This record gives sequence, C-alpha cells and structure tokens, in this order.
Amino acid sequence: MDLAFTNEEQAFREEVRQFLCDNVAPEIRRKMVEGRHVPKAEMVTWWRILNKKGWAVSHWPEEYGGTGWTAVQHYIFKEELQMYPAPTPLAFGVSMVGPVIYTFGDEAQKKYYLPRIANVDDWWCQGFSEPGAGSDLASLKTKAKRKDDKWIINGQKTWTTLAQYADKIFCLCRTDPTAAKKQTGISFILIDLNSKGITVRPIQTIDGGYEINEVFFDEVEVPVENLVGEENKGWDYAKFLLANERTGIARVGLSKERIRCIKELALKVESRGRPVIENPSFREKLAVCEIELKALELTQLRVVADEGKYGKDKPDPVSSMLKIKGSEIQQTTTELLMEVIGPFALPYDEHPESSLEAMDWTVQIAPSYFNNRKVSIYGGSDEIQRNIIARAVLGL
Repeated sequence: MDLAFTNEEQAFREEVRQFLCDNVAPEIRRKMVEGRHVPKAEMVTWWRILNKKGWAVSHWPEEYGGTGWTAVQHYIFKEELQMYPAPTPLAFGVSMVGPVIYTFGDEAQKKYYLPRIANVDDWWCQGFSEPGAGSDLASLKTKAKRKDDKWIINGQKTWTTLAQYADKIFCLCRTDPTAAKKQTGISFILIDLNSKGITVRPIQTIDGGYEINEVFFDEVEVPVENLVGEENKGWDYAKFLLANERTGIARVGLSKERIRCIKELALKVESRGRPVIENPSFREKLAVCEIELKALELTQLRVVADEGKYGKDKPDPVSSMLKIKGSEIQQTTTELLMEVIGPFALPYDEHPESSLEAMDWTVQIAPSYFNNRKVSIYGGSDEIQRNIIARAVLGL
C-alpha cells in the first residue's frame, strides 16, 4: 500500500496548522508545551472555538455534526493538535460516550446529548473501574435496580478522571446480578452528577496532582430513559467504547512533540561539560525510540486505511497493538526527558548557574514521568490487550 500523503492531504495539514496558529491562545499553547495545567475554562473556550469551526466532533457522522472527512484527514487533524500542541476535544464526551449514543442510543438521546457534547455544555467523565474491578472490569458491583420509572444506583467507581469538573458520568452498572456470565447483566446508564446521593472524592496521585477521583452512589435516582441501548447489553457497548479509546491512546503526535522537546533540551543541558545529545548511549536510546515511533505511525496508518473493515460498531482489534506500543513509547519519552534534565527536575534547586532557558518549567517533567506510569493500565491494561491480540488478531 502507498503510505505517502497526497497533495490534497498535505494542503489539508497546512490548513489545520494555520487554524491552530490563528486560534489557539498563546497562553494555552505555552502551558501545553511546558506540561502545565490548563484550567477548565480555558479548555472549554478553545473547544467551543473548534465547535464553531465545525471541527469539535470531526469524526462523528455528518448528520450529528461531523465533518465528513476521510480517515486520513482525521488522522492528520489529531496529529496536528497533539504536535502543536493544543488541548484535544474532551475524550470522555467526544470519543467515548458520544459515539456510543449515536450508535446505540435512541433518537431522544441523540437529539438532546449530542449537540451538548459537541459544545461542551456538559463535561463528561467515565464510570467504569471500581476498587475490585479494574482490568477485570466485568467483576463490577455497582448496581442499578429498576423501581417504577427510575433506576436506583448504589455502588462506587474509582480512578474517575476529571470527575471534579464533570456534570455527567456514563456508568456501567449491574442490572441482572443472577446472570450466568459476569459479562452479561451489565447496562450502560447516563447519570447527572448533581443528583442527590452522589459524592465525588479526589485522589492525590504520585505526581502530586488531583486528576482522578472516587465517586460514590447512595440510592441515586436516575430516569429509566437514561439507559443507552438495551438493558443488560452494556458490556457490548463498553467494548465498542474501549476499542475507540485504545486507538486514541497511541498518540503519535504527542510522542513526536515530546521527541522534539527532548532534542531541544538535550542540546542545551550539559553533562560532564558536553551537551547530553552528544552522549552515545543517550543518542542510541533516542534513535530506538524514534524508530519505534515511526513503526507505530505506519501501523496506525494501516489501521486508518482499513477503517470500517469490521463494521461501524466493531473497531479494528489491531487497536490493541496501537494501545500497547503507544503506551510504551509515551513512557519511554518521559524517561528520556528525565534522563536529559537530571537534577534540573528537582523543584527546590534553582540552578542559577545554568544557562538552560525556561528552567522553571523543567520541574514539570518529573510529575509527567510519574503520571505516565498509568498509560499502560488505563483503557485496558497491556496484559489484557495481549490477550485480545492473541484471540482476535492471531486466532489463537
């Protein structure tokens, strides 16, 4: 197959780059480059600029606000966002619950939720993992019991990313505790986080931040119409959602931007009187990482070229390969950044004798390193992905 981009695709890339240059606030870009926190209000403002342009939900079907772009254009758009860098549209709404709703939801759900997701009128979070159900997600215990025209929800979710900002949560709940298989008897339910009986409690992570949360449900009442699709079919919808998430976790553009940063810093930081970039051992590690990233990029382009091969509601199982290798490369790039800056990562040492520019933001590299330990776990651990590849790709 020909993996070269056409003249039209190259022109599209330039269009995206120019739009980003003209519309991303310099302060947002600076925070993204330096790995700093971008406040919710600034992210929402940017996402609404994307939505006004018609690009917030670019991969959705055109009848729901999508662009009608080719698979390659979607790939280019996402890569340019990550490389610029600019905040990508909120994945929990745009890439996770949105596609579930327009694929499996009823017309009332599509009409109400989809425009609000596109404009970030609702900030969504994901209610899947539980204290005893992470990689073994089918062991979840949060229950939803039907009572007249409501579901009564009881249970707990954990590792709920950005729940402190969220208005809504999409949850997997056990609706048939007597089901013969634990993968059955699970339903996909949309819940307003402002409902009575919900408690959100932040969890401090190893990088010192509060990105994740515990969410508790105590006799929470949810309208029956908030069930997506069929009762007890939630596991099928979750697999569909997670396959979409795994493709996104590859983040080729993000790793390209990190490698650019690594090279820039390695030219400035000295070790034993010479720039780190001149260290043969470091150069070998960097070269290996770049080669693996190029292989990942080509694999993702092959997946892009075969989009739709398994039907609209069954993403390519090769997305599990993208998830594994993408996670490994993201972790490797943070390790290389740590190796470059060495003691400059320490927040209490100002290093006044150093000529390294923007020394203040190098302290963000260590937290990023610690935070990225998670990427080989979320979206389904790498061990789970290898099982999927063995079964669905290799036929073992």
